[in-house]
Amino acid sequence: MFRIFVIMKKLITLSAAALLLAAACNSQIDQSTWAPAEIPIQTPWTAEVNPANAHPEYPRPQLVRETWASLNGLWDYAVTPADAPQPGQWDGRILVPFCIESSLSGVGRRVGADEALWYATTFKVPAAWRRGRVKLNFEAVDWSAEVYVNDRLAGTHTGGYTAFSFDITPYLKPGRKQQLKLRVLDRTNCGEQPSGKQVTNPSGIWYTPVTGIWQSVWIEPVRGASITDYLAVPDLGPGTDIDTATLELTVFTDGPADALEIALREGYDADKPNETAPVATVKAVPGEPVRLTLDNPRLWSPETPALYELDIRLKQGNKTLDQVRGYTAFRKSSEVTDSQDFKRLGLNNEPYFQYGPLDQGWWPDGLYTAPTDEALKFDLVKTKDFGFNMIRKHIKVEPARWYYWADVLGIAIWQDMPSIGGTRGGRWVQYKWASPEDDRNLTDTAKATYYKEWGEIIAQLRNHPSILVWVPFNESWCQFDTEQVVEFTRKADPTRLINSASGGNSYPVGDIFDSHNYPNPRMKFNSEGLQIDVLGEYGGIGWPVEGHLWQTDRNWGYIEYKSGEDVLRQYSAYAEELIGTIPQGVSAAVYTQTTDVEGEVNGLMTYDRKITKMDEEQLRTVNRKVIASMPK
Repeated sequence: MFRIFVIMKKLITLSAAALLLAAACNSQIDQSTWAPAEIPIQTPWTAEVNPANAHPEYPRPQLVRETWASLNGLWDYAVTPADAPQPGQWDGRILVPFCIESSLSGVGRRVGADEALWYATTFKVPAAWRRGRVKLNFEAVDWSAEVYVNDRLAGTHTGGYTAFSFDITPYLKPGRKQQLKLRVLDRTNCGEQPSGKQVTNPSGIWYTPVTGIWQSVWIEPVRGASITDYLAVPDLGPGTDIDTATLELTVFTDGPADALEIALREGYDADKPNETAPVATVKAVPGEPVRLTLDNPRLWSPETPALYELDIRLKQGNKTLDQVRGYTAFRKSSEVTDSQDFKRLGLNNEPYFQYGPLDQGWWPDGLYTAPTDEALKFDLVKTKDFGFNMIRKHIKVEPARWYYWADVLGIAIWQDMPSIGGTRGGRWVQYKWASPEDDRNLTDTAKATYYKEWGEIIAQLRNHPSILVWVPFNESWCQFDTEQVVEFTRKADPTRLINSASGGNSYPVGDIFDSHNYPNPRMKFNSEGLQIDVLGEYGGIGWPVEGHLWQTDRNWGYIEYKSGEDVLRQYSAYAEELIGTIPQGVSAAVYTQTTDVEGEVNGLMTYDRKITKMDEEQLRTVNRKVIASMPK
């Protein structure tokens, strides 16, 4: 299956073009071979998914090219022993980009730690593309991937949360039709890889595993030289009266080129080019930082999420070799001191109380993958509607468009690193240490894998202005070498605050001292006053709503009620208790959690997103009161 999407300037947005062209090209798809696998509950978007429209949006909002082709859709799949050769026949069809365990994949099957998951599809390369190079892009594959183009190994990748690309030009054969195969191994919690809350035997706070492709796949043409990435670092200075801002921008390329031309414009829409006059322009050398200065910048915050489009052109003489659109924002995440000499989370050099839900990012129909882009956006919209200004993205990394919507809508993000699980004595356990030094069961290989993947996650997400805090560890799960990990994180990104171990073994390193307490918001303060005090988790008020449950028994919350009125009454009481801690120095709080997830019923919404458990207006009023309680 093959779909080319081209931005039609002034006439049509990228998303609309995608739908029109997909409709024209997908008459050859036999949709009768696909149906969602049976599950107990579905989201409102389950019925909207089909092989012709599986996540048709351009997947990379911060590096948009005009011409590309989605490879999402029906592929062949087979599950074999891990050491078996390529399969001679296929087990059936799978809908990419949904993992094999999910309903929306059309399969709903588990893959064992000693098995391999194979994929196969064909795609076409337009003749015009053959004059340059062709890149094959995977947004995420969990966990180890071998990629074959026309039965030749084009590349390998490990890591279930980051994107990767290969130049497949040398592997293309004459003619338009090409073959693509993928071999995936994923030991989930039976190995030494970051797997977050995925387990082979889900129960309680541990969920169904995710194997294979779970984000979009696409190809795009580039010339002999192309733009590969950029790093945008805003500088607002030390004062609160910000009338001038500087942006340091470094653009990374491959191949020979002379120069870069960069234009900065107010506003950004990933699906539609911005044609307003630039507010700043500059010429640059690839790989070398250049500075743009802007008077009276519009600052990004959850209340005013101002974005600026970056139009970047790679030049050879007067010839444009490559052109991409991205975006940035002017905002600053830092430690500040309030009038009572408490260390506070600061946004744009002022104290800013951050309050939001723990967000697992799981879906009954797609597991790790939201059924549609509108569904992906929905949780963020509801978080804003509920009156929150922050989300803690819990032990998972989302697709790029999730962070794009956070940037656009205005929601501060705390980004967790997915934790490592493992086995001891043949039985799986989560690596959780009783004391700060108890990391003896974590091997050097596991540590090296952690550093590799955490570094790649930071590099992939560092341009999103919504991310204000990095969280390397959660509750001492797989916690090791904390001082070194904080130093590694700081070196990878010195512009954000670091919450070294949310609710875990505490060290006087990083910027934040983080307590967890269930169910009420009881706070343990850092005694030396060296760090910012936050309450990284509390709440967990449960209500199993009949007709909206993943399972009819074994459901739990930290405490449980039987009506929305009772949940709101208890939530409001906890909010008042939380407000009492803010004048004592508490600078943020995270409520568990956005939605129910499988056996957990402590969500603000049901797992299927059909029911909000409290009156939304009253919930919003309570939450805005909490945020407003921060002294300046």
